[in-house]
Amino acid sequence: MVSKELKFKMEEEEPVSPTGQYFNSSVLSVSILALFESDIPIDDSPTIDTLENLFIPVSPRFSSIMVKDEHGIQQWKRVKVKLEEHVNVPTFPPGLEYYDEYVKEYLAKIAMAPFPQSRPLWEIHIIKYPTKHAKGILVFKLHHALGDGFSLMGALFSCIKRADNPSLPLTFPSSHAKPQEDQGSRLISTIWRSLPRAFNVGMNTILDFGWSLLKSKFIEDDKTPIRSGAPGVEFQPITISTAAFSLDSIRRIKAKLGGTVNDVITGIIFYGIQLYLHSVSKSSKCAQPTALVLLNTRVINNYQNLQEMTKPDAESPWGNQFGFMHVSLPSCSNDPEKGDPLDLVLKARETIRAKRNSMAVFLTGRFLEMLRKIRGPEITAQYIHSTLKNTSMTISNLIGPMEQMQIADHPVRSFYFMVVGVPQSLTITMVSYNGKLKVAMGTEKGFIDSELLVSCLEKSFERIFTASGAKTG
Repeated sequence: MVSKELKFKMEEEEPVSPTGQYFNSSVLSVSILALFESDIPIDDSPTIDTLENLFIPVSPRFSSIMVKDEHGIQQWKRVKVKLEEHVNVPTFPPGLEYYDEYVKEYLAKIAMAPFPQSRPLWEIHIIKYPTKHAKGILVFKLHHALGDGFSLMGALFSCIKRADNPSLPLTFPSSHAKPQEDQGSRLISTIWRSLPRAFNVGMNTILDFGWSLLKSKFIEDDKTPIRSGAPGVEFQPITISTAAFSLDSIRRIKAKLGGTVNDVITGIIFYGIQLYLHSVSKSSKCAQPTALVLLNTRVINNYQNLQEMTKPDAESPWGNQFGFMHVSLPSCSNDPEKGDPLDLVLKARETIRAKRNSMAVFLTGRFLEMLRKIRGPEITAQYIHSTLKNTSMTISNLIGPMEQMQIADHPVRSFYFMVVGVPQSLTITMVSYNGKLKVAMGTEKGFIDSELLVSCLEKSFERIFTASGAKTG
């Protein structure tokens, strides 16, 4: 049931956030696919009831469309939702044992399809065909204008129960990392208490912010086997591939090398990409692409605070609350096959540590807001488009439940997400779930060999695991 307070709130028009305007503009239309792989064949009979009673009440944005008021300002306007228009059940040819190729083609199709602006910007796709990894797949497609991954995944998790005991709440790994905005304020407050640290922070900030401006506007990454640089690459079909790793194994590597789990998996990804580049190009020169690493800037870091986010006066409200930093892939030996794989992990750790010891993400957010006020949201969206286009990839990560979950009595074997509609040939996402870390890669179809890239990532993990001595730990 929807409370009177929530009904009142949903009847009001709410301004679209600046980031929401950027992501649903004439130059950008970015969405998130959240894929839940079922352990059993999918029964879609409870779909409408589940959406109406659990999903729609989470946020008024799920029952609103974007409109311009008399001043040309984008607003969320409440509308009557025709749930049947948002539910899609594809039909594939009968008689196959597995439908992996059909599923890949279907995901590529829905990733490219634009949302009708006349109805709320979300839809659900129920794939009732088995693959090698699942009995069926439930796909939520949600426009990024509705909120960031943290908001949207929190909304989905609020509709999901634990498989072992539905009466208990899902639990998530604790996060001790401080949000970037909070870190920025904290760094400012320590300037006079630690002059050497303040000097380092200041230098890092100047270098990182200056480099971010140059990369966003003037300097493009070289064309490589992971960056075609083709105009309109966001409109090209993509292939979504995944690899799964044991969180326990990653933690064992971390225990040997230090740093964080994110440091380890980032090093694994960077080394895997270098292996792929060398395998495809056979170049004697080690490429050094740039990645955009997305960071949650919320004051809260727990999905269980979802109700707090939806309050009108929330300290960290629902929406898009994230920043990004440019990270150049650490250089390696001419032949990464022959080099020490741990070098990439350690270099990645030091690079990201230096980036975090900076207020560049904080300043970038302020710069975008200033640009919006002076030039408008469309010009700011063009700047963000250029920021994405000039780099080789985007990397983002989320935390998932520690227990197995179920959706409408369907146990979820695995789940992952993918950001689509970005002007890049490669997008990488990571999410933890039930003891596993799932890495998903969205690759430009026909340009990147997705199977080889997955193989290189798995080879990277094995080599780093062995070289770290984690097997003997």
